[in-house]
Amino acid sequence: MKRSRENGDHSERPSKVRRIPAVDRLSQLPTELLIRILGCVPVSSLLLCQRLSKKFKRLAVDSELWKAAYYKNFVLPRASRIPGIKDTNATSDQLRYSSKLSKWLDDGHLIEDGRKTNWKQQYRLRHNWAQGQCAVSEIVVAESPPEPPLLVMMSHGTIFAADSISGLRAWSTAHERDLIASIDLSSSTGGPQLPTSMAIDTSDSSSGNERVVVGFDNGVFIVFELWENDRVFKVLFEHAPSTNGALSALAYSSPYLLTMTEDQLLSIYVFLDLANSNALLAAPRLLYSLRSHTVWPPVSLSIRTAATSVTAAIAYALPTYLSGWTVGIQEMRLSLDGKLLESRLATAADQNHHTLSGQRSMSSPSPRSSSPFPSRSREPSLANMPSNSKPTSMSYSHPYLLVAHPDNTLSLYLVKSNASSLSIGPGTRLWGHTSSVSGAHVGMRGKAVSVSRLGNELRVWDLEGGMASSANRKRSRNGELSVRVQPSKGLEASSDTSDEKHKNGLRFALEQRFDDSAISRGWVGFDEQNVIVLREKGEGSQALVVYDFT
Repeated sequence: MKRSRENGDHSERPSKVRRIPAVDRLSQLPTELLIRILGCVPVSSLLLCQRLSKKFKRLAVDSELWKAAYYKNFVLPRASRIPGIKDTNATSDQLRYSSKLSKWLDDGHLIEDGRKTNWKQQYRLRHNWAQGQCAVSEIVVAESPPEPPLLVMMSHGTIFAADSISGLRAWSTAHERDLIASIDLSSSTGGPQLPTSMAIDTSDSSSGNERVVVGFDNGVFIVFELWENDRVFKVLFEHAPSTNGALSALAYSSPYLLTMTEDQLLSIYVFLDLANSNALLAAPRLLYSLRSHTVWPPVSLSIRTAATSVTAAIAYALPTYLSGWTVGIQEMRLSLDGKLLESRLATAADQNHHTLSGQRSMSSPSPRSSSPFPSRSREPSLANMPSNSKPTSMSYSHPYLLVAHPDNTLSLYLVKSNASSLSIGPGTRLWGHTSSVSGAHVGMRGKAVSVSRLGNELRVWDLEGGMASSANRKRSRNGELSVRVQPSKGLEASSDTSDEKHKNGLRFALEQRFDDSAISRGWVGFDEQNVIVLREKGEGSQALVVYDFT
């Protein structure tokens, strides 16, 4: 029997919440207003908007939205870190985003007339670089180490490799990492030749084909051109053997070629004419040769062309009394008609130490006069000064000179070169690696990549502006100057194990992490989309590991 409720026990039942039909007024707005609204949301919200509906998915990939996001996240921060950028003729309006009026700095090629840029893909590429996120694949290039060691370079998505066994080969970093072309490196007389150096043409070729020059132990150098559509290499010129010794380093910017021999003979050539209608190159003219007795390996050659002159430079290691090692640079400035305007050199040695040559460069600045620290109490600490250990590798891309050391550090120098003077600024030590650094390469916009000796640590550096700005010094102290590259996920094992696939030297990584325990040394290079590392393993095989940031 139910107990009756007394008047005081009655309680009101909760009223139901009245649901008001939702009206999607946002989607009813004009497309122009929706895009303006989406332009105010962060990138993370922009990505979420692509999941709302088909309409928002179409609007959220609008090119102008990602162009503005790219400018805000990757162009403006660079502008704020470059010393003096705000003191130029650029007004404050030019540093704000505008589709046509913004100051794009070195990213101006992305907005050239006639170019259709995928701004979302470009944003993802730069974001992956900044975060060190990438996919990994592997190209096996040698089952046993050749003699001399394998030479590797990369340019515009093409990997070039040269060795005494397999000759000159080229792979594409796109698609399936397929082998594009190969050619034997035997001399025209049929005798064996050992490649000792290689360089890629850094100028814009009128033919649109990549050119590469290979130097050999007998002084020969051969200029090749890769015809990618025909999948062949064509020989443009072959130099006769020389008594000056093996070519240890090359730099090529058509029509100029800079060579360095093991006997420290630096020579610059110019290719003036074509030999015939087959587009072969005529024999080059030797402009000048300089011999040095103070240049120590490693060295880095470079050629810079300007409107009125050409500058050929060599950066090299230099031993000093008591302090260990430093760096030096020698330049040859020539007019466009091949006349030597000036030959000059500079070192980074300070006033308390002397190089073994017993000479100081007249263009080398005095640290006491140029130092911003007038008193002893404000001198830079030893931890920030460049390492004095012997360099393991060197890369010079004006104005950045990056040196790797076996003490887990790198040294960065800024080179000042103009028509009146040449000088090397005080170096700065870069920390981040946890083992000896075997290779480092500096490229576009001060971006650099370094690899440890064991090959198990790859770091990407943002060196633009050097350490002169307080922003970069703060980023260095906070550990934001570099990021360690981490593969985003493992790749699936390649199911094709046929002899033809092995002949092309291709296999993918079988696991997310490589077995680095047997790796003995590494080499590193990169372009806008990929980093490649040459890894030589204990059993003798050599492989190119491709880190794809796209």
